[in-house]
Amino acid sequence: MRLDEMSVKSWPGILLGIAPRLLSSYTDVSRCFGTGRKPTSPHPVTRGAGDKTCQRWGGWRVVFSSHETLERKRREQRAELRAVLVAPLKTLSSGVFSVLFPSDCKLCSTPLDNISRIPVCIECLDAIQPVRAPQCVVCGDRLTSAQLLVGDGRCHSCRDFEPEFARAMSFGEYESGLRGLIHLLKYEAVLPVASVLGDMLGHTIQELLPSCGDVQPVLVPVPLHKSKRSDRGFNQAEMIARAAVKRLPQPLELATGVLLRQRATISQVGLTREQRIENVRDAFRVRERQRVRRRIVILVDDVMTTGTTLSECAGVLKKAGAEKVLAATVARAFQGASNGDADHSEREPAVPLEEEAREAAAVAASV
Repeated sequence: MRLDEMSVKSWPGILLGIAPRLLSSYTDVSRCFGTGRKPTSPHPVTRGAGDKTCQRWGGWRVVFSSHETLERKRREQRAELRAVLVAPLKTLSSGVFSVLFPSDCKLCSTPLDNISRIPVCIECLDAIQPVRAPQCVVCGDRLTSAQLLVGDGRCHSCRDFEPEFARAMSFGEYESGLRGLIHLLKYEAVLPVASVLGDMLGHTIQELLPSCGDVQPVLVPVPLHKSKRSDRGFNQAEMIARAAVKRLPQPLELATGVLLRQRATISQVGLTREQRIENVRDAFRVRERQRVRRRIVILVDDVMTTGTTLSECAGVLKKAGAEKVLAATVARAFQGASNGDADHSEREPAVPLEEEAREAAAVAASV
């Protein structure tokens, strides 16, 4: 016979003698307020209330919980106990980690006190924010004050040299923390950073999806030349794209190996627009045309500077039969003047000397 089936009358004076912990685990006992009179009926009053049985005896109301309610309470108690036991262990492990394996944030040099695969502090990651400045509706470059007042939303560059892609968008500006994260992946091979950058790229891809209508696009990462890929060991655009696909609300096809870089190119840093265009001319080709024919393609890459490389890739894909080509990148090296800048001419992106040296070394290794 279960406890919730026993008659309270058959246990006079015993229920109130049950240990307090047993009562708190199995019953809900409370004093009946009101008249305070004993029940007129010689039998206890029993009322069904959902999954509980309520019985009144001698001015006390005894509520017997069902099996499901008791199990739920046990789980809650076990969870609270685990939280109390684990919290000190987490604090202790973090302290031991910081003592035995001292390390600093790769971006701000602040000592790290937590165990993480990404050597970057939480403050630096939180400081990376999406672009908020007004941007060109085609290439995503920052618009000047004059362009905001007069114009069709396009920058001077897109008016003079219309790119092959229909639209390009980026998550953030290529500076400070975001630039540092990309460098950790590309030049120091901190591969777990790809998951963080992939989350940013995923947000950018979602912003481009309305431009695709009801058609599901295919993602194509910008390829590296085989010599550079062999030297680096991976294609950062492909790694970031794979991480982004896992975070998208709907599955999208990632077509790797469709676009190939058939010849090595020199670094674009310091080149004029005409030199950039000539540098990447005929550098790409499509290997599997059926995968892009009559489809909307979203090119994905880590950084966009002038957009020359993305435009060349878009032109090759359109010649292979792609219906429309969009572009999504993690970072954008803005070239247009800021809103308070009176100089409306195109500027070269601010690229650190260390990156220029790294690119030059990579090109020299691939020759």
